[in-house]
Amino acid sequence: MMAVDLAALPQAPEDLQQYCAQLLAELAAKTQLIDKLTHELALFRRYLYGRRSEKLDPAQLLLEFASWVKTMNEAAPADVSPVAPPSAAPPSTPRPRPGHGRTPLPALLPRQRIEHGLPPERCICAECGAGLVKIGEETSEQLDYHPASLFVTEHVRFKYACKACEGQVVTSEMPAQPIDKGRPGPGLLAQVVTAKYSDHLPLNRQVAIFARHGVGLARQTLGDWVAAAAALLEPVYHDLKQSVLAGKVVNTDDTAVPVQDTERTTTRDGYLWVYVGDKAPADIVYDYTPSRSREGPRAFLGEFRGYLQADAFSGYDALYATGRVIEVGCMAHARRHFFEAKDSDAGRALLALGFIQQLYLVEREGKGLTAEARKALREDKAKPILERFKEWLDAQVDVVLPKSPIGEAVGYARGQWEALKRYTTDGDLSIDNNVSERALRRVCVGRNNWLFCGSDEGGKRAAILYSLTATCKEHGIDAWAYLKDVLERIPTHPNRRRSELLPRNWKVTQAAAYQ
Repeated sequence: MMAVDLAALPQAPEDLQQYCAQLLAELAAKTQLIDKLTHELALFRRYLYGRRSEKLDPAQLLLEFASWVKTMNEAAPADVSPVAPPSAAPPSTPRPRPGHGRTPLPALLPRQRIEHGLPPERCICAECGAGLVKIGEETSEQLDYHPASLFVTEHVRFKYACKACEGQVVTSEMPAQPIDKGRPGPGLLAQVVTAKYSDHLPLNRQVAIFARHGVGLARQTLGDWVAAAAALLEPVYHDLKQSVLAGKVVNTDDTAVPVQDTERTTTRDGYLWVYVGDKAPADIVYDYTPSRSREGPRAFLGEFRGYLQADAFSGYDALYATGRVIEVGCMAHARRHFFEAKDSDAGRALLALGFIQQLYLVEREGKGLTAEARKALREDKAKPILERFKEWLDAQVDVVLPKSPIGEAVGYARGQWEALKRYTTDGDLSIDNNVSERALRRVCVGRNNWLFCGSDEGGKRAAILYSLTATCKEHGIDAWAYLKDVLERIPTHPNRRRSELLPRNWKVTQAAAYQ
C-alpha cells in the first residue's frame, strides 16, 4: 500500500472538506468507469462464448412485475384506478410431435427399381419338393445420392451454300447466350451464384469442387462469371427495388462487410443495407455503400412515402425531417438494452422486460387478425401497458446514472418513445424490426466464409445477387432453377415484359405451366 504524506494534506477544515469532496467525486467516476468496463467485458464474453438467445425465465419476470404492481396499487390514491396485474402467457397450441417411424420419401424423386429374386436352388418347397411361384412382392425404399455432374453442350451451326453459283455461304446463327462467346452455360452460372450467395460457398471452395469433377477453373474466372451474371440481372434487381418501395412499410437494417482497398494494407468496412417490403411473402433488396453515412439510405429510398421501421441510427433523421417518411421504432432493440443491463441492475431491468413481455403477449394474441382488428386490439390492451411503461421510465431518470447500463437502456427507450409506440396506430405495422435482422443473417453467415469483398464494385454485385437469392428463399423458390431460367431468357427477353422475371411473378408463371 502506498504511504500517505499527512503533512501534504490541507490543514484548514474548509480545504480538507473540499479535498475530500474532490476525492469522492474521482472515486465515483472511477467506480462508474469500472462498472461500465466490467459490463462491456461481460457482453464481450457472452458474445464470444455464451448463448446469443435473450430468453429469460417467465416466472422471474412475472414475479418482478407483480411485485411492482402491488407496490403501485398500495401507494396510489383511492380515486386512482388500480394497475392491472400481469397476465400470464396465453396457452399456446402445442406443436404436433412427429410420429414414430420414417417419413415417406417424396414421390417426385425418380425411382430406380432393383429386383432381388431367390436363386434357383431356393425356389423349391422344403415341405413337398414342388417349385415355388411368385405371389407378390415387398418394397423398401433407400435414399441414395449421385454427385452433381458437369457436361458439355455442343452448339452445332450448319453451313449452307448455293450449288448453282457457289458464290454464297451462310452459317446458321448461334442463340443468344448469357456471356457472349463465354464457356459457362446458364445452369453453371446459376450454380456458381447460388453456391456463393445462397449456400455461402466462397469461390475458392467451388474451384476445389469442380476440380474433383475433373475440370480445372481459376478463381478469377469464376469471379468474372459472377460479375457477368450480376450485370445481366441488374435490371431485374432495379425492378425488385421498385417493388419494395411501392409498398406502405419498409423495414431496414445494415451490417458491415470487410472490403479490400488497394490504397491500404488492411481491409476497410463497407456496408450492406437490407430493405424488406411489406407484401407477403416479402421482396428483399440489399444495397451496398462504401460508408455508413445518411447518403446511403437517402439515395436508395429516394421519394419513398410511407413508414420506415429501423433502429435509432441518426442517418435516417434527414428522411424523417422531410415528412414523407414516418419513423417506426423497434421494441426488440429497446428490449436488448434492458436485457444487457440485467446483470448490473436486475430489479429495474427485469421490470422493464416484464412490461415488454406484456406487449409481446398482446402481439401473440393478435397474430392472424386483420389489420383493423389488430389495431383495435392494440388500442384496447397494448396502449395501457405502454402508458404505465412510460410513467415508470420517466420516474427512473432521477434515480439511475445516465452512463450506467440501466441508465442507457432507459435513455434509449425514452428517446425513441414516439417511434416505439407508433406501431399501435396502424395494424399493418410490426412491434419490432426482426424481419430485417433475419434477412441480414445470410450476409453474416456468408461473411464468415468469403471473408471480404474484393472491391466496392464487388459489394454492389453482392447486393444484386443477395437480393435475388434471398427473395427466392422467401418465396419458396429454388434459387438455382430461377437463376438458370432467367439467365437463359434475359438476353432476348423484351424490356416491356421484364416484370415477368421478378421472383414473385416467375413463381406464378411456373405454377401455371405445370397445371
